[in-house]
Amino acid sequence: MTTPGEPPAHDDRARIRASDTERDEIVEMLSAHATTGRLTLVELEERIERAYAATTRDELAALTSDLPAQTTEEPSTKPVRQKVTKWMVAVMGGTEKRGRWRASKRVNAVAVMGGHHVDLRDVELESQETTIVAVSIMGGVDIYVPDSVDVEVGGFSIMGGTSERGSRRAPRSGAPRIRILAYNLMGGANIWRLPEEARDVPLKAATKLAKKSE
Repeated sequence: MTTPGEPPAHDDRARIRASDTERDEIVEMLSAHATTGRLTLVELEERIERAYAATTRDELAALTSDLPAQTTEEPSTKPVRQKVTKWMVAVMGGTEKRGRWRASKRVNAVAVMGGHHVDLRDVELESQETTIVAVSIMGGVDIYVPDSVDVEVGGFSIMGGTSERGSRRAPRSGAPRIRILAYNLMGGANIWRLPEEARDVPLKAATKLAKKSE
């Protein structure tokens, strides 16, 4: 029995402090759910940030309250997953990949006298490491990535170039890795690292916020 003004007993249990091990377990669980298509890249990063900032067990539990306890399921109960994207081709035209979509471990984006806008904010990843091969021949590719994600850029250019724009914040330790290999022939690739405030805005506004964070 509690006296007036005294918090119920369960409130005390709710304030039990979380340990580093418990935070790491939640992060691993969230990462596993992301590879099954339940969380997009931005959703994963947002929840992981909250997990590392959590001080109590209840705060950690809230991060998985809308997710099933098991990530391994029978085929009959598997959620419907997005069709995996492996290729994007633009010839004298353009494409825009945005919203919720599922990326293969390797995505090939080819632009010939055309262009691509590849928005990874709401992407679903197949694994912790994704490779995007961007080939531009008299064209261009713009790739947009949350700044909490680890981005590795490589490739080469002939009469063209690759630029990295936006936030300079260091990626989160253990974050998914996006490896971008850009090959340009009289073309170019722009990799935009978007700050947190650009996560839910249109691409045009997101690039403006990215420029301000440089």
